[in-house]
Amino acid sequence: MNLYFMRHGIAVDPADPSVSANEERPLSNKGAKRLRRSARGMRFLGIPFDAVLTSPVLRARQSAEIVAATLGIESSLEEISGLAPEGTVEQLLFGLTRYQERQHLLLVGHQPLLGAAIGFLLTHHADNELDLKLRRGSLCRVEVSALPPTEPATLHWLLTSKQLRRLGA
Repeated sequence: MNLYFMRHGIAVDPADPSVSANEERPLSNKGAKRLRRSARGMRFLGIPFDAVLTSPVLRARQSAEIVAATLGIESSLEEISGLAPEGTVEQLLFGLTRYQERQHLLLVGHQPLLGAAIGFLLTHHADNELDLKLRRGSLCRVEVSALPPTEPATLHWLLTSKQLRRLGA
């Protein structure tokens, strides 16, 4: 099974007076524009995503919607609570077990949860020391043998938003 971890795009500043709560921060115009270009790069990669799973937080959901629309897979979009910023790696992996028959899952969420999940999967230790930081709009492919994992995963690649945008140009 291939898990593709994507951090949401650039959101409006937390101090913006139009935003009353962090969970309600939308993508900025720049963030949405860059994400559309990154999504075109993802289309170039030709990954046959079985599902697009997103955090319920607005900026992540908007990011997932842009990607799903660009790839023409809007019907495969689902919110899962395990991708919320306050989620844990254990909650996320437990939530993913119902998708274990799928081959290509795109997970759109937040730091530090995504980095912690990737680190856990690669080291297979709850107290892993691997501190992977995904930049906004980045995409990372990790292959796992099973969920829950029984052995360390394989890191295939990590693409920055800029690299994805160049692929889509």
